[in-house]
Amino acid sequence: MRVHHLVPPWLKHYQPRWLIGDSIAALLASMMLIPQALAYAALAGLPPYLGLYAGLLPLVGYALFGSSSVLSVGPVAVLALMTASALTPIATPGSPEYINGAILLALLSGILLLIMGLLGLGSLANLLSLPVVDGFVSGAALLIIAGQIAPLLGVESGGDTVLEILLSTIRHLPNTDREAALLGIIALSSLIAARLGLPFLLRELGVNPARSKLLSRLAPMLIVVISIALTALFHWEKELPVVGIIPAGLPDLIIPPFSPGLIYQLLLPALIIALLGFVESLSIAHSIAQRRGEKLNTNAELRGLGASNIVSAFSGGFAVTGSFARTAVNDESGAKSPLSGVIAAGFIALLLLYATKVFTELPICVLAATIIVTAANLINFRGMLHHWHYDRTDGLAMAGTFLGVVFFGVETGIGLGVGLSFATLIWRASRPHIAVVGRVPGTEQFRNVLRHAVKTQPDILFLRIDENLFFSNINAIEERLSVEIKRHRNTRHMVLILSSVNRIDSTAIERLRQVNKDFQSRHIQLHLAEVKGRVLDRLGRSQLLQELSGRVFLSPYIAELALRHHKFDEDSHKPGP
Repeated sequence: MRVHHLVPPWLKHYQPRWLIGDSIAALLASMMLIPQALAYAALAGLPPYLGLYAGLLPLVGYALFGSSSVLSVGPVAVLALMTASALTPIATPGSPEYINGAILLALLSGILLLIMGLLGLGSLANLLSLPVVDGFVSGAALLIIAGQIAPLLGVESGGDTVLEILLSTIRHLPNTDREAALLGIIALSSLIAARLGLPFLLRELGVNPARSKLLSRLAPMLIVVISIALTALFHWEKELPVVGIIPAGLPDLIIPPFSPGLIYQLLLPALIIALLGFVESLSIAHSIAQRRGEKLNTNAELRGLGASNIVSAFSGGFAVTGSFARTAVNDESGAKSPLSGVIAAGFIALLLLYATKVFTELPICVLAATIIVTAANLINFRGMLHHWHYDRTDGLAMAGTFLGVVFFGVETGIGLGVGLSFATLIWRASRPHIAVVGRVPGTEQFRNVLRHAVKTQPDILFLRIDENLFFSNINAIEERLSVEIKRHRNTRHMVLILSSVNRIDSTAIERLRQVNKDFQSRHIQLHLAEVKGRVLDRLGRSQLLQELSGRVFLSPYIAELALRHHKFDEDSHKPGP
């Protein structure tokens, strides 16, 4: 029975007829993974072959614990950049200390994700709003592109921000390697042409749109193979920087280094990587699941990503998450279950066992071109404009995160983004929407007087508060009540409709007591309506209800009937303490 529980749910219901679709999808996804894995490892400041290690066991780890049928887990550009950002101040890129740091970073991220999944904390995805994630990814993509211009041209560069990197690259332009620059620019132009023009050309030749899009995504692998063949044929490895030796065979399972000092330094970056990777992966999996009519388990996603990062660390890899491009290829090529990921891992294992020599002569400038084109697709200016037009505060949060990454670096940018998210939340809550409402004739419904034709009473003022009452917004609420009393000078009864209020803190209660006393001195009774049960329970533990000059009504309509006839019927009450 225990063994039965260890079997992944998808495997219990697997149908043999799915095997062909899963195998084809695995082959195409692994063809896309190979150049990306090599490129993203280089982007992370690691030996390129470690990207293949990070693309092997994580696929299996996610298949065992994840809930998406097609999500492809492995190295991605943004997490590679964050890995480099976290480790560069600690060690020299490519050094043993640096590699150990990357392994430990993946392990810490995996442990944090796994713990969150076991504790059922899937809602943590809400800590990073969509505008902030879009802004961060777009800023990181621009940072990635700036950082890859130098290897594309065969020169050196440095810096932590876009401006620093570009200035450093410009200073080194006189040292440009002409052969590397020529090959890199040709590869870059070919990739851009394939991305923009190949789908259209294939459709003109009669290929259906889905197939043409899929084939265009595989263009990087074709260009990588061509560049390797040309390098081997003309011995360009003597003139150009290439990937170099890739150890043959499967990665050895290792015990990640445990250094208390290093753990302390990497714990915060690991948490940021875990949260960002989870949000990015969940958004990808969710969009595919909606189209397929499937359900996602956010806690299973946490556990799946946690397991993926842990096994990546034990196999010498670095931090991983779901890849949009490879997941799209998986989906478009007919994957039916997570078995496609396991089969893809098998293809990567075969490559490591028998074909590593093929990629040793891959020019670094071609890898740089691959990274640039991939990163360019992550820049979401359209999303920024959408957020700005829909909600200016969302637009500011996205723009602030984007500019923070571009001008101040990765960690500052994500910190600024999270800060802006909470600042936006507090700003909105501190300016609650308060509407003067009246009854729609012929009904018991009360609506905003500015939006509907309603009936009002000269001596009864109904106000609907559409926000929780707490220390940050009670001053604004109090001022609005005072303004409305001045506007409606004949008011003898004010009814606060609290249908949207789920919580009132102690500061708000004390201020409402003062408002009640002030109104009493002006011969105005304060009433409450549509108070939720749990809010009423909390009010019962305060002095407000005992001191309230008016009553608590079940609805605005009952309040209007009672106050209009100067009596309180049996459907209204004034609860005791």
